[in-house]
Amino acid sequence: MKRTAIIVAVLSMALCAAAQSSGQPAQQTPPAAGQGAPAQGATPPAKHPPQAKTQPEFDAYNVVVKNTDPAAFEKAADDFASKFPDSELRALLYKNAMRLYQSANNGEKTEAMGRKVLSFDGDDPEALVLVAEVIAEKTRDTDLDKDQRYDEAVKMATKATSTVDTDINAPAGTPQDKLDAYKSLLRSNAYSIMGTIAYKKENYPVAEEDLQKSIDAYPAQPDPVVVLRLALCLDKQQKYPEALKVANRAVELTQDNTPIGTPARRERDRLQQLTGGTPSAQPPAQPPKN
Repeated sequence: MKRTAIIVAVLSMALCAAAQSSGQPAQQTPPAAGQGAPAQGATPPAKHPPQAKTQPEFDAYNVVVKNTDPAAFEKAADDFASKFPDSELRALLYKNAMRLYQSANNGEKTEAMGRKVLSFDGDDPEALVLVAEVIAEKTRDTDLDKDQRYDEAVKMATKATSTVDTDINAPAGTPQDKLDAYKSLLRSNAYSIMGTIAYKKENYPVAEEDLQKSIDAYPAQPDPVVVLRLALCLDKQQKYPEALKVANRAVELTQDNTPIGTPARRERDRLQQLTGGTPSAQPPAQPPKN
């Protein structure tokens, strides 16, 4: 979750900054002559950014977004939702609360705020990814509802890989490079979740495919956890030369004596020994917990 929190926080600044103006009261513009519903087979129009219906609603929204404490922001968002029960801005506020809790590494509250966003917009890709990510991280093998939770997370992540192209309410003026990076990150994390769950279920061929998709979706900054997990996945399938190449990449991305760097080097040394290298044999590295 840490890479997600850092990068989403950076990328969402551009979206949120533009969103400050996008929340302004909407002005109704009648369709031009001859315009109607899009023809069958045509690409559906992108969702319009959330907008306030009245100036008081917009003013109240601007008061809420000044909060930087997650708990204070959540309470203010609840108060806003009670005062403006049909406001389009409710989902945007709860998404901001979700991000604040994620940055604070509060998984339980991140999931709760994400589910509130999804109650307003079930296709929101960021909420789908973050809720699925928390489920994947918090579910344990001993949980009685493990299979149901994993199934829900996979469904959410799978859905996000589609809605990321259609359901991001990017305000006008959002830099295209920021928007593209934001989409790529969400897609990368969605595949990471799917691959992680497949790995935990010991479905290594599926895990390999999804983890590689995760890396390919955001090559500018590969997640060392995903890279190491892919090496372990290849190792489990006895694809030792391929696994060694990936393990070497995990080593390049990490420092020694760190939570990911240490198992990455252990896995590299083990694979070097198995493929005819000189380092002493090592037991298989433990898969990253997150």
